[in-house]
Amino acid sequence: MDVLRTPDERFNNLPDYPFPPNYVDVETRNIPALRMHYVDAGPKDGPVVVLLHGQPTWSFMYRKVIRALSNAGMRVIAPDNIGYGRSDKLTDATAYTFRRHIDWMAGLVDGLDLRDATLVVQDWGGPIGLSVLAREPDRFARVVATNTILHTCDPALAGKLTWPHHGVDEDRVMLQETLLDYVAFYQRAPDINPSMFLDAVAGPLDAEVLAAYDAPFPDRSYKAGLRQMIALIPLTRNDPGAAIGRETMAALQQWERPFLTAYSDGDPPTRGWDKVFQEHIPGARNQAHTTIAGAGHFIAEQKGAELAAVISEFVGATD
Repeated sequence: MDVLRTPDERFNNLPDYPFPPNYVDVETRNIPALRMHYVDAGPKDGPVVVLLHGQPTWSFMYRKVIRALSNAGMRVIAPDNIGYGRSDKLTDATAYTFRRHIDWMAGLVDGLDLRDATLVVQDWGGPIGLSVLAREPDRFARVVATNTILHTCDPALAGKLTWPHHGVDEDRVMLQETLLDYVAFYQRAPDINPSMFLDAVAGPLDAEVLAAYDAPFPDRSYKAGLRQMIALIPLTRNDPGAAIGRETMAALQQWERPFLTAYSDGDPPTRGWDKVFQEHIPGARNQAHTTIAGAGHFIAEQKGAELAAVISEFVGATD
């Protein structure tokens, strides 16, 4: 199986991203050990905050949050999913599965022996990170969910989400047409670049910022994981990813440690999931849930300082 590593020079002089690289080897079934990159900023003895990104971003998205939290005395760990950022990239798209992404991220958490961590999840960082939490709940002290979902296709989600994504009766589904368009585009387009989506949703962004989002992917051979993650979105209850989502939600329904939602006011694809989490997770009760105004899906890019302030206040209030 071919594994690619983006040349180091692609990451030279990125704007507001001065962090030296760190690596840990992670494993999953039937795949050789891979090298996962992570940022490790702030005092080593500070409260640990783990920032998990989604698609099509990497830890660069959190640069403003990393700086603010580390300056506030926290140890910030911001990994790149396998296939993203400075992490290794498999060239076989079918090698990427939902469960393998969970295994890889659990490998980082275990490899660094993270404890009493605050888990911050956005986009696919939610399904992956919350599933790691469900597997190893004692490693985490609290959660901040921001613009993320949990793939379950549960019929009980009917009427609760701005973008419908749920089962109907025994053998039908209700899905937002735009979601299907997005899935189809990622499979059919000759090439894809993260900058196009970042600029469309969070822009206009400076040219050097857009180039930084594209930096991990010198050519199409590096983009198998970037493309495949969209194909992993469960669209029916029969999808193995939906089964993982239901298992994770069942674990979260027993989670009594603090759980905070901090969604933006301009992200229809995830709108409604904040209320679902608030209703079903015991640790979300009586928390100071908030909505961050003036941002779309990529909240850390558009409102990084505001998101960092929410995280910092939450950690302080629940320590």
